[in-house]
Amino acid sequence: MLLRTKNLADCAKEKAHRSPDDIAIYLENGEHIRYGSIFEEAMALAASLTQLGLRPGDVISFQLPNWRETVAIDIAAVWLGLVINPVIPIYRDRELAFILADSRSRCLFIPGVYRGHDFPDMIERLMPQLPDLTHVISVRQDSDTCALLRYENLIAKANLSPVPQHVGEMSAAKIIMYTSGTTGRAKAVKHSHTSLARALDNGIEGWSLDNRDIMLMPSPVTHVTGFANGIELPFLSDCKSAFMERWDVNLAAAYIQRIGATGCVSATPFLQELVEKAKRDSLGLPTLRFFACGGASVPPILIHDVHNTLENCRAFRVYGCTEAPLITVGFIRPEDAHLAATTDGLISHWDVKVVDDEGNTLAQGLDGELLVKGPALMLGYGEEEQTRQSMDNHGYFQTGDIGHISAEGAIIITDRKKDIIIRGGENISAREIEDVLHQHALISEAAVVAMPHPRLGEGVCACLVTKNAAVITLADLTLFFEKSGLAKQKWPQRIELCDELEKTASGKVRKDVLRFKVKTLVEAK
Repeated sequence: MLLRTKNLADCAKEKAHRSPDDIAIYLENGEHIRYGSIFEEAMALAASLTQLGLRPGDVISFQLPNWRETVAIDIAAVWLGLVINPVIPIYRDRELAFILADSRSRCLFIPGVYRGHDFPDMIERLMPQLPDLTHVISVRQDSDTCALLRYENLIAKANLSPVPQHVGEMSAAKIIMYTSGTTGRAKAVKHSHTSLARALDNGIEGWSLDNRDIMLMPSPVTHVTGFANGIELPFLSDCKSAFMERWDVNLAAAYIQRIGATGCVSATPFLQELVEKAKRDSLGLPTLRFFACGGASVPPILIHDVHNTLENCRAFRVYGCTEAPLITVGFIRPEDAHLAATTDGLISHWDVKVVDDEGNTLAQGLDGELLVKGPALMLGYGEEEQTRQSMDNHGYFQTGDIGHISAEGAIIITDRKKDIIIRGGENISAREIEDVLHQHALISEAAVVAMPHPRLGEGVCACLVTKNAAVITLADLTLFFEKSGLAKQKWPQRIELCDELEKTASGKVRKDVLRFKVKTLVEAK
């Protein structure tokens, strides 16, 4: 694996000068992103951001879908030495306020009204509690009455006066991404130019990506998967990418055929729906050669279904997280189909060890917590104490996942210590939902656990002990959560009323017991 000495802005500049008319990223509407025009747009934006007073080291955030503008924002940020902070568009008041305050973001890019939600109205409510946020920029704002800065004005030709490129170290912080943690409060994960690029390089090498490849990217570019493989891949490799603004299996199948997409890295539900679509409509999708699946459990039957349904596609599991992206690259060779279906992928360029509760390294094949160390490991969390708690004395990141390493060098996940629900590839903190439930006047105890979901892998179940045995329905709870400011995907889809929650001797709720009971109830229906 090569040692990178050029950052994204360096590579974007080179490609803009060498191949200005070549497509970098395909768009569904046909107005594809080309190297020359996107670099020009980024430079105009960089000039405007400089005029707004942004300086190297400042944090800028964007809460946008998979739009062209995210690419220009990323290039401009790297050019100026700014730290970029992608925020998931589905987040609402509670999550957004915390992230912007915690990161001390100075500038935020938002849509106008998008998918029924008024983003300018939301940020207007939050501004009084965000003293560091000095600029809010509206992207694709339809209304002329909006008082916010307009992205379209910031990239006007008049702003094309050259801005000096910031010369920084590849080891410097490039991005802050927030990920759900077991404490309920999202953690700020910091990556450098180098660490993020090394994660990409792992996939480039493992899947033999070259100039013939087009990476379909339905995952949000505000996730580490979508950001790296959607925005950055076309500049740091010879591969192209293809944005999908939102997943629709019919549109996806037609898009794959239209542009000749060759690969995808995304969540289990997308792959499941694509296979079902291919079976239903007798589609072979011959250009698609691999689908790397992660972020949720992947049934072995699904992997075999892909191989039996799509003409040339190999599907496989991969394993990683925001803190440690792409620890495994899967098994892409046809002769490794069994391993692709039954393991969580081949370890590549990571040092992985399995330890018991006392930190002792276990023998191959024995289950324990997975600890990892490698060149794509995060710089750390925003809070030093969180970083210290997540690392062992030898610099290994403690994943919280339980599993073992097979004789083939593959990881097999069997359980997880982290109290996180993975819904359609999205990490959801149980503690965060519990904090909202405990504000309900009729609830005395609440424990949130994962439950099986046929499409999304896992759903949210709330196990409740109510005051005076009061009856609460799911409809009651939905009304309560509508007023909470919490993103809808985190709302419980099921509740179980309990006389008491089983606990350990030290008073900790036995969530393993609750998960098993809920799983049994769901599967019995």
